[in-house]
Amino acid sequence: MYILYNIILFAAALIIAPYFLLKIFFTGKYRNSFRQKLGGKQESILAGLKKKPRIWIHAVSVGEVTAAAPIVASLKKKRPDVEVIFSTSTETGQEMAKKFITGASAFIYFPLDVLSVVARMIKMADADVFVLVETELWPNFLKVCRKRRIKTLMVNGRISPRSYRRYRLTKFLWKGVLKDLDFAGMISSIDATRLEDIGMDPAKIKVLGNAKYDGLASLVSPALQQEITRRCNVRADEKFFVAGSTHPGEEKIVINVYRELLKTYPDLKLILVPRHIERAGEVCDLLQQSGFYDMIMLSRINGGQQRNGESVIVVDVIGELFKFYSLASVVYCGGSLVPRGGQNILEAAAWGKVIFYGPSMEDFSAEKDLLEGVGCGITVGSEEELLKGITGLLAHPEEMKARGEKGKAVVLDHIGASSRYADLITRYL
Repeated sequence: MYILYNIILFAAALIIAPYFLLKIFFTGKYRNSFRQKLGGKQESILAGLKKKPRIWIHAVSVGEVTAAAPIVASLKKKRPDVEVIFSTSTETGQEMAKKFITGASAFIYFPLDVLSVVARMIKMADADVFVLVETELWPNFLKVCRKRRIKTLMVNGRISPRSYRRYRLTKFLWKGVLKDLDFAGMISSIDATRLEDIGMDPAKIKVLGNAKYDGLASLVSPALQQEITRRCNVRADEKFFVAGSTHPGEEKIVINVYRELLKTYPDLKLILVPRHIERAGEVCDLLQQSGFYDMIMLSRINGGQQRNGESVIVVDVIGELFKFYSLASVVYCGGSLVPRGGQNILEAAAWGKVIFYGPSMEDFSAEKDLLEGVGCGITVGSEEELLKGITGLLAHPEEMKARGEKGKAVVLDHIGASSRYADLITRYL
């Protein structure tokens, strides 16, 4: 099984490597992380670690970092003597981690799953426990951990419907890989059942909840809202339609809806936050093609340009979406009117906002069910339904506020998972 996996891995590397090299050369993307993923520069970063025990926590990107932050905070509170090594796979995740993970002693990039590379990295890190956040299973990495007698845990585990279908097709591989995982704390019973179905021993699975609720609840504060209000020179009477984590095809829908909303609410402003900030220029082009020239990019505001009431703000900076949700009168969450599985709707709910989204919410089905149960989340199937839904809510601000508060209460009702995950980790030290 492992021989077959490594043959496939080698073949894939030969095909994919030229793409990444061209990206590095022409755009600079991956330049900071690629060498480290092969083990370069990591020794100097890890050299500063002197103490034991050590825990290596891995979060793939921004979403996983959000879940990891309260777990790390709770872990350090319970065991301040522990040295935390924190890794991500993406550069955006690394930026986010350095902002929000306050208890880590070292930040590194997760190595490519090549036996020689992972063996070297695992030896350098010399961790007692390895913790992966959500679900990213790397066979060679887990196998080397097992050989070195390093305990391996999954926390905030989730398996989306799309991932579940892929895992089931290659179940013959994952059944063996999961034997190298010591324990898995899962978000929900559905996730636990899926993990068991692809080969995990049910005795090593427990439902412990979603740590993202803890992270979001702790981040919400008047100070955070005041900071973004001051930075963007927001007037007290300004109202915003915030479209967060949008994907190609959705910005055009949002712009069309906004144009129609202006007919009834001429003072309404738009904040557009593309899921991938490198698309910000493309989003600005779409706005101009639609006749919206009165716009400003957040990078320019951060660079010292003052916002003077521009109708549209395009957010082209990582890690700012959560703050902008605090300014919203109403929210659309992207990746859902196009088949992308949805994005995190809890962030807006934590601020007490009503959220609209499309039917593609497979990756956040549990969150969707919770918020729709209290009227805070609303599914729309088209541009027309989105316009109708927002228009109806803006006409009834008291109802909108009441729905939003119910969503915020749902987030608060589900806090506590990060402490349970911290307890799990400490049991394996």
